[in-house]
Amino acid sequence: MRRNIVFIFIALLSLYTASAQADKAATQTVTSTVQKNTAPQRGTLYRATYRGNVSYLFGTIHVGQTAFYPLEPQVTRALSDAKKLVIEVDIRDTEAMRVAVMRHGIYPDGQTINQHLSADGSAQLRQALKRVGIPFENVARMKPWMVANLLLVQEMARNGFPTEQGIEKYFISIAQKQNKPIQELETADYQLSLFDSMSDVEQEEYLKENLTELANGEAMKKALALIAAWQIADAKALENALLEMQKGENASDRFLQQVLLDKRNPNMANKVEALLKTDKVSFVAVGALHLLGEKGVPKLLQKRGYEVQRIY
Repeated sequence: MRRNIVFIFIALLSLYTASAQADKAATQTVTSTVQKNTAPQRGTLYRATYRGNVSYLFGTIHVGQTAFYPLEPQVTRALSDAKKLVIEVDIRDTEAMRVAVMRHGIYPDGQTINQHLSADGSAQLRQALKRVGIPFENVARMKPWMVANLLLVQEMARNGFPTEQGIEKYFISIAQKQNKPIQELETADYQLSLFDSMSDVEQEEYLKENLTELANGEAMKKALALIAAWQIADAKALENALLEMQKGENASDRFLQQVLLDKRNPNMANKVEALLKTDKVSFVAVGALHLLGEKGVPKLLQKRGYEVQRIY
């Protein structure tokens, strides 16, 4: 289920397209909603412990809407109790994102995407851009992986889930109001370098697969189903989505499983392990898929001897 990719990296690309106005709107949303008393469970929440230290692990999605907020009391209390908020990447650092995008998502001067695509891939891209009203010149120097993800971001926004109301921005706004330090697990450069590690052939396959599913509606059908499961903390549906994804054999599925999840999860577990040894209480928010399955961060911590409880 390659559309799970939306929830892992869509927040990063939002920094390439979102404005300061959007950040202000997100902050206003938090201010107006965080004081409400009741809310349904969303996502998935774990508690890892070590010698009296606690690290809460919350599974996010990187898009949102005002109806998501406030998150339920267990989550907001856990963040309030924490001395530190930890997120995948500090999305406030727009300069770091700009540099990473230029390094990994944009071709050098004199190169264009046409030089790296087959005639069929170029034609399919032009048709997709025409459908959504984007001039080809606007993406001519973008690499195929970046064009694909950019179109996914825009399609999510058209379906009512803009990145400027994503969960990370919500948590950041709360942490700032509570004067909590904010730490990142990874860097924008590292995350985007993973996409850039694909060969030209792999990037074209990735682009064409995504363009096909955007055109036939499968991309949003799968993404919206996952969002629906996240909205009601449907653990079984989330786990089933991961299992289905693991069966995939095309380029996008392999890249998602082997690179975006299996390669990163052990490093994330290392960072949480370090937090457990140094911080009395921390709150870690990462994409929900990183917390699921036998290779997810909670299971990796359990295998290392840490006590991990799934709260819901």
